[in-house]
Amino acid sequence: MTTITLVQGDITRQSADAIVNAANSSLLGGGGVDGAIHRRGGPAILEDCRKLRASQYGRGLPTGRAVATTAGELNARWVIHTVGPVWSDTEDRSELLTSCYRESLLTADELGARTVAFPAISTGVYRWPIDDGARIAVETIRAADTAVEEVTFVLFDQQAYEAFDRALR
Repeated sequence: MTTITLVQGDITRQSADAIVNAANSSLLGGGGVDGAIHRRGGPAILEDCRKLRASQYGRGLPTGRAVATTAGELNARWVIHTVGPVWSDTEDRSELLTSCYRESLLTADELGARTVAFPAISTGVYRWPIDDGARIAVETIRAADTAVEEVTFVLFDQQAYEAFDRALR
């Protein structure tokens, strides 16, 4: 059974086998969590991402999928990049958000990662409502058949922390 913990803070300051990046599909960095991970992790992450773009992800990483790179200078072995869906009030994209968490755990299992730090995927600039995003994240981790022993949700602010706390109860 996977232990789930919550931390309010900066995901780039976490120590874990793998840190999950809420990436944009280009894999070449961006804003929010993505930009912070690329800045703090250094050029090795971008170099690995460019290699992925030059090989199997020429058009970018599809929404809901996950892929791993080095963690560069972060206190982790790997960064697992996943592209979350943009919130839509006219189309149910919750399966894509679920897939981000599920695919990230599958990637962690393939790597042999036992501890994984996740952000609240899609709840920032992609505007996913935090309470629903927290519910989907927690339910997906709880239901996963994974060898990951500990998942830490690293939440940027008090509102996100409280939403994930409610989802855990």
